Amino acid sequence: MIVMGIFLMVIAWRLCKCTEGWTARLIVSGALLLGFGYAVMMPLYDAGIIERFSPSGRYHGSGASAVAWHAVKLVVMNSGWLVFGLGLALHAKVFAPAPAKSQATSLTHAPRESVA
Repeated sequence: MIVMGIFLMVIAWRLCKCTEGWTARLIVSGALLLGFGYAVMMPLYDAGIIERFSPSGRYHGSGASAVAWHAVKLVVMNSGWLVFGLGLALHAKVFAPAPAKSQATSLTHAPRESVA
């Protein structure tokens, strides 16, 4: 998990070298959230330092802290993927307006002339 968090930060840094503005900010902030989630929070869950949320309600420590850490994990990971994906979509110009079609004049029908 730690390697994945670091890898996301390296990818974000490489993408943002050639990007500027809000696109770069969104990519980096999403990668920071995901990097924190994958490199810090998930290993702490796996090590048992942060207690997992359990619907059965059996906790060694405080149930409120387990629910709070679960909420923090959900917010960090879901908002991280949302912001990172939005930044990648902006980088790929998914939301760019479609190019305007040129109005070609067709001369298939010539105007009629009156001879009378």
